[in-house]
Amino acid sequence: MSTVKEIHEALAVLSIPEKAAFFPKFFKTGKGEYGEGDLFLGVKVPDQRSVAKEYYAKISLQELSELLSSGYHEHRLTALLMLISKFEKTKDPVLKKDLVDFYLDHLPHVNNWDLVDSSCYKILGRYAFENQKEDLLRKLSESGEMWHKRIAVVGTMHYVKKGYFELTKEFVTYNLKHPHDLMHKANGWLLREMGQKDEKELITYLNQYYKEMPRTCLRYAIEKLEEEMRQDYLKGRI
Repeated sequence: MSTVKEIHEALAVLSIPEKAAFFPKFFKTGKGEYGEGDLFLGVKVPDQRSVAKEYYAKISLQELSELLSSGYHEHRLTALLMLISKFEKTKDPVLKKDLVDFYLDHLPHVNNWDLVDSSCYKILGRYAFENQKEDLLRKLSESGEMWHKRIAVVGTMHYVKKGYFELTKEFVTYNLKHPHDLMHKANGWLLREMGQKDEKELITYLNQYYKEMPRTCLRYAIEKLEEEMRQDYLKGRI
């Protein structure tokens, strides 16, 4: 039995019918919605992590490509979790680049917010940071694809964790008025994370841009500030 077949069967056993019925609504798979056409087995993320942990070392990139190209959401997320493990476990710079190239080649299948958020900063963001390859992220930020833009800004999470904020601010500003709510949430989330590392950086940024931010972005960005300051921003008193 192939490794992909084994993983399919392992995930099928873990399927929960109630979850399979709920996930399409949660991930907005209806006609015209951002996850249109996505399919679900109904497997919880911790169970997918367990399967990924069991198989990541033995699955080849060719097999991983097959799994990541599946129409089933859990197949794709499990594939990404294994790709992350491969990337984090190797010290070979050539293999790291191969894994990053693999990720970039398969971006059409990294097509929902959880797939983006669980993988992009751990693979692409870390690689860009460690190799001064910011243009890999910048190209995605300037793409016409919404998921690419989200990959770019969430990819800067690795930079934020290391105390570097300029790339995050650049991408948030570039896509500040993007029409989709998922970008407003991502931008606000990364600003909030920046504020957790350095509140002064967040306040300086907010004071320049908060009046033109979409409301969702602003609410996410100020979530951890003191209540009085939050209200000042929400009510435009600054």
